[in-house]
Amino acid sequence: MAGPAGGGLTSAERPPQAARSASPNPYDARMKPPINTTKIVAGAGVKVVSYREEFRSAFERLNREWIETYFVLEDADREVLGDPQGKILDPGGQVLFVLERDEVLGTCAVLRHDADTYEIAKMAVAAAARGRGLGDLLMEAAVAFASEAGARRIVIVSNTVLEPAIRLYLKHGFLQVPMASDGRYRRANIRLERQLPTPGVSSPAEAG
Repeated sequence: MAGPAGGGLTSAERPPQAARSASPNPYDARMKPPINTTKIVAGAGVKVVSYREEFRSAFERLNREWIETYFVLEDADREVLGDPQGKILDPGGQVLFVLERDEVLGTCAVLRHDADTYEIAKMAVAAAARGRGLGDLLMEAAVAFASEAGARRIVIVSNTVLEPAIRLYLKHGFLQVPMASDGRYRRANIRLERQLPTPGVSSPAEAG
């Protein structure tokens, strides 16, 4: 799941407690693609970089903050946060970090489900750094990684209580689709997807 990355809330995934979950939203091979995301730069001193072991603790800390504020840490959270190398990178995904003068201000993961489907999850921006567009930087980098890896679609599962995060996803072209729970997170109550163009196939607009 993805959490608060933009406005007042942190990014999240799926809701377990009825008291905290919002009403329904109105709104294969172990491939590791040779993609260098360390070159994405935005503004003086601000950049997006790919996973480094030295940032592992920041990945866990930022995500635990929003999860434990709005929900309850679940087994699936512990698995991913405790082993990003094995659960995210080795299957072909990536963990991205937004840095300002080497300080981690935000993070998100891109998980590979299969050759066509990737998921953006575990997105969080430090409370003091929200409102600066860092969530946009992470989204752009995450979409670029999935696209270059050959994804046909990107999915996000979240919770409607995280309204700023949902607005961020919609802003970046994600659309709400029927919720299909895979049982990982009890807190998830919304699913969004974004279809990516097939390489070499022009859209009707491009075809004229």
